Amino acid sequence: MSWLLTEEHLEDLARGAAVLGTGGGGDPYVGRLLVQQAIRECGPVTVLDPAELDDEALVIPTAQMGAPTVVFEKIPSGDEALTALRALERHLGTPAAATMPIECGGINSMIPLVVAARSGLPVVDADGMGRAFPELQMETFGVYGVTGSPMAVAGERGETAVIDTGADNKRMEWLARGITIRLGGVAHIAEYSMRGAEVKRTAVPRTLTLAHTVGRALREARERQDDPIAHLGEVLGDSLYQHVRVLFRGKISDVERRTEAGFARGRATAMSFDRRHELELVFQNEHLVALVDGEVRCLVPDLVCVLESEQAEPITTESLRYGQRVTVVGISTPELMRTPQALAVFGPAAFGLRHDFRPVETLTTAES
Repeated sequence: MSWLLTEEHLEDLARGAAVLGTGGGGDPYVGRLLVQQAIRECGPVTVLDPAELDDEALVIPTAQMGAPTVVFEKIPSGDEALTALRALERHLGTPAAATMPIECGGINSMIPLVVAARSGLPVVDADGMGRAFPELQMETFGVYGVTGSPMAVAGERGETAVIDTGADNKRMEWLARGITIRLGGVAHIAEYSMRGAEVKRTAVPRTLTLAHTVGRALREARERQDDPIAHLGEVLGDSLYQHVRVLFRGKISDVERRTEAGFARGRATAMSFDRRHELELVFQNEHLVALVDGEVRCLVPDLVCVLESEQAEPITTESLRYGQRVTVVGISTPELMRTPQALAVFGPAAFGLRHDFRPVETLTTAES
């Protein structure tokens, strides 16, 4: 069912998107402020259920691209993604009927809402990652036959570039990454233009609604003084993300992080409260793998989510700090992200990891 998004939804939506973003996707707080300003100036946003989308409607997803660490110092003005959308519309010679997230995590759950508010377009309640990934070819859209290019890239001073690499989505990412670096490490993009029928076939459905539901569930559990992690499991158990596992509880003991080639890369370690077990996280914008005492407990594309222990607020990779008390959970991805075709694009090998993918529900028991 389609629904109208207002300012009152934003805090819960940002929180839930940060959970589904697995530590990446950009700062959700910054994204929330951008949407809040756009709604105040232009009015609420229609969130369009994919089932209600016309099969011939042109949908142009929009997003922010770059290292999340850069956004701390380079706050968007709020117009860049709409500039990219307009540039791609001019190139295609066709106006968009709707926009859509490319991923449901962090700031990139919010950027299409900014575009929707400022353009008057609806935003489709779906995305192409079901979480957040660091590279543009890592989309269910591309896995199931939609080409990412032509794509438009926009900078903060109104610069635009159009990239067309045909069906080669990986080369599109490489070229766009280079432009993004030269724009200061962050840019805004419009890509994977497609018709409504392709959205229904290739997208992970209703992830904006799910993010709002997750964020609200965590807040309400805290207000009732219930266990928010247990409530998270109940909410996701009725969704495409059926399995939630607690992987680790402890305190962050070290963080090594660097901005490199347009990504925030690094690792973090944590010690359990009884000092008997150690966690290691490896990330590239998003968390890729969680190891406990050297054993894999959750692995990309399943979600590794770091939450503050008391309030269950999600912590992004750029916000990890020594001494934080954390609960790390693993969440299973939807089945269309676990197919052989999908794993070939965004499974462990795509990130240079030596581990074979195994579902989180087989690596960790529900009682862990």
